[in-house]
This record gives sequence, structure tokens and C-alpha cells, in this order.
Amino acid sequence: MQKTTFPIPPRRVALFVTCMADMLYPGVGIATTELLERQGIEVVFPLEQTCCGQPAFNAGYRDEARVLARRFLQVFGPMVENGSVQAIVAPSGSCATMTSHFYDVLFEDSNERPLRQLAQRLASVTFELTEFLVDVLGVTDTRARLEGTITYHPCCHLLRELGVDEQPRKLLASVEGAQVVELLDATDCCGFGGLFAVKNAGISGAMGRRKAGNLAKSGADLVAMCDVSCMTHINGILSREKINCRAVHIAEILNGQLGSRLRPPEEEPPMILERPRRWQDAAAKGAGAKGGD
Repeated sequence: MQKTTFPIPPRRVALFVTCMADMLYPGVGIATTELLERQGIEVVFPLEQTCCGQPAFNAGYRDEARVLARRFLQVFGPMVENGSVQAIVAPSGSCATMTSHFYDVLFEDSNERPLRQLAQRLASVTFELTEFLVDVLGVTDTRARLEGTITYHPCCHLLRELGVDEQPRKLLASVEGAQVVELLDATDCCGFGGLFAVKNAGISGAMGRRKAGNLAKSGADLVAMCDVSCMTHINGILSREKINCRAVHIAEILNGQLGSRLRPPEEEPPMILERPRRWQDAAAKGAGAKGGD
């Protein structure tokens, strides 16, 4: 799908936050919004948005996927068509792939031609976050700072379907204080694959353990990626294998949400000498209530 080129960079975009970011990792949505706002972009968040339909599509439930795809087009279509936003941005290569590549397949029936044409128009202005920052806005430095060692895992949909690879690497290379190291067999799948991990748990786990082993060899404190689904899978395996590395979404690094320094794995967290005030108040109230009985 040919992407739209903008003579003047967009100033207003719609955020397609995706299900997992919305439900499990709201910090990723916040980081995405703040990154865009710092570039002078107004971010619009349509509350009516729902799932893009990828799980149903991958499971072979085309009719159910079409229902969700129609919903996406109903929500985002008018915003793009009437010019209230110039682009759609998603912090997920996976979901950006679904909406920009596979809606064309869902609506290929001649009876769905108007929806297919709308899907194609939206696909041309739908971008994964790092793709939008680098290719559309020309941003390669978000002025983030993080002392520690970082590596990068290119998620499959982002790399193989969208062809996005240099963009996140350029952004990570600009993070002040960070040492970026290459990951062995970086382009190998982590094993998640959505429903693949459910239906082929044994294979999925083996692939994930191989990825975790390579992360351990890299010596990285963090592995950055552009999809929270792969991030969840990898973090689960890193935890089980007791490997001192964790997976984070690239937006959290670029937005400075991890602080400025990564604590070495062997360092104990600082001792909390006092409980938060709200707990002290609660305890005092509880003691008072007990004494009055």
C-alpha cells in the first residue's frame, strides 16, 4: 500500500491505541500521545474505537472480523474523509498491519467495494508510531536520556509486513546515555504470534526461550520493541527464566518514562522507611474505630 506523502507535515492525528495498550498498558498510550504532542501534533482520541479484528481474522473468523473492521472504518473514516485529522497513528506494528493490509482482503468481495475503497484510503494515512515520527515528521531524536544497555527486537508484523526497521533503530541510537547493542538472531520470531501461542504453546514457548537466551547473552538491561503483545510474551519468559532483562515499549523509552538511569539488576531497591500518607491515615482511622468498639 502506497503511503500518502505530506507536503506539509500533519498537525492533527487520530490515535488508534489498540486493545492491549488500552486495557493493559495505558502508559504506552500516554507515552505515544506525549511524544506526538511534543512535536506540535494535536492528538485526537476517538472513544468509540474498539478492536481492529486481528484475533478473529487470524483464527479464520472472517465474518466476525468484518464486523470489527466496519466499526474501525465507521469511527476513523469520517475523521480522515472530512479532514479533521490528517493521519492515524498506532503504537503497534501488528494492528497497523491489520488495518492497512488485511482490510483490503476482508472487503475484496464486489458487494463491499465502497468499504474496500475507504479501507484503502485510510491505509494510505495509517502509520506505526516510529514510522510516523521518522518518515513523516522527520524526527530522529526525541531528546530522551537513559543510562543503561538497550537492545532491540524487531517484531514480525512491523518488520515483515510494514517494512519498518531503520526507524526505531535511529530513534534508539539518539537516546543520550544509552549503549545500544545488537541482539543475536534479532529477526527471529519471539514465538507469540497471537493465537499461535495458544494453539501451539510448546513451539511458542521454545521460540520464546531461545529469544530470552539471546537477550541474556546480549547483556542488555532492556529490550525495546514496538508491540506490547510481543513485549508481554517476552517478559513472561524472561521472568520465568530469571533473566535480568525486561521488555519495554519503545515509546516509554523515547518519552523518558523509565527515568534517567536503569538500576543494575543486583542492586536492591531502596528501603521504604515510611508508609504513604494515605495508608497512615487509614491505619489511624482503623485504630480509632477499633478503640471505640
